[in-house]
Amino acid sequence: MLRDSYGRKIDYMRISVTERCNFRCAYCMPNTPMRIGDESEDVPLESVLNFVKVAIAEDVKKIRITGGEPLLRTNIVSFIAAICKMAPEIDIALTTNAFLLAPLAKDLKEAGLKRINISLDSLKKERILCISKRDGLENILQGIQAAHSVGLKIKINMVPLKNINEDEILDILEYGLKMGIMVRFIEFMENTHAKSGIEGLNLNEILFKIRQKYDISPFEKEIFGPALLFKISSEEIAQKAGIKTERDYVFGVIAPHNDDFCKSCNRIRLSSEGKLIPCLYHENAIDIKEAMLRGDTQEIFENLKLCVETKPEKNDWDTHSTSKRAFYQTGG
Repeated sequence: MLRDSYGRKIDYMRISVTERCNFRCAYCMPNTPMRIGDESEDVPLESVLNFVKVAIAEDVKKIRITGGEPLLRTNIVSFIAAICKMAPEIDIALTTNAFLLAPLAKDLKEAGLKRINISLDSLKKERILCISKRDGLENILQGIQAAHSVGLKIKINMVPLKNINEDEILDILEYGLKMGIMVRFIEFMENTHAKSGIEGLNLNEILFKIRQKYDISPFEKEIFGPALLFKISSEEIAQKAGIKTERDYVFGVIAPHNDDFCKSCNRIRLSSEGKLIPCLYHENAIDIKEAMLRGDTQEIFENLKLCVETKPEKNDWDTHSTSKRAFYQTGG
């Protein structure tokens, strides 16, 4: 079992399998050339499994596969199947922009994938193109529908940006409401790789937009995630959205700028470069690429333990406004 120096149990690993992405989102990597290497430059997935084996032996309960765009890896389905074969009880999830998802959804589900987070920053074709530099809305919506049809548990992630898509917060919320899918709004995390001048909405600004139509109340914090959860009553949904349901609708806001955001953090990250990262904001990292390539489980374990021991108490967004971290390498 892994515990950091603040007593937090670390049982959640986020693994970036590539820094390559087919989108160039304004808040992530807008100025990165479309071609940033090919699959031969990614750490081989069989080598990443050497890390996964150690993590599972240390009682890790959840693994999230990220990127870049993880569905660009040609063997991603067999990689997920290998993890599930190693530990059938593992809660394995994936984060994707869904552009390539529709034809893979059934195979991913059968391989053992349980959860999928899908980025959806707009329901307007021209805005998706503006934000991501890709005409991708149709593919995204098809991917969501395919994942929903095969029974994957879905969460939709939206990054609200001022003067870009902030007027769609309610539209995205109601899209999720109608689909029976949780929506999570993510505060823009300032970083040097983002488009200059963009500005996100904070927790209170997001909730203000939603309260223009719905009465909402705090619910709880995500058990396996960083979001603050809020609910809309079934009566409100029937009255104001015209949808009859016996269940309240729950949505989330991920607010890394909040003081208590880090208190229950149970995760560390493996970057696409093969570096262990104890905190998304901090620059420190431990390179285990060569150990993974060699299959040196003892060295992997020692560095994993060191990474956990050096995990900071909290991020630095309260003292530094901008991160130098490339989120497309760490998976956000």
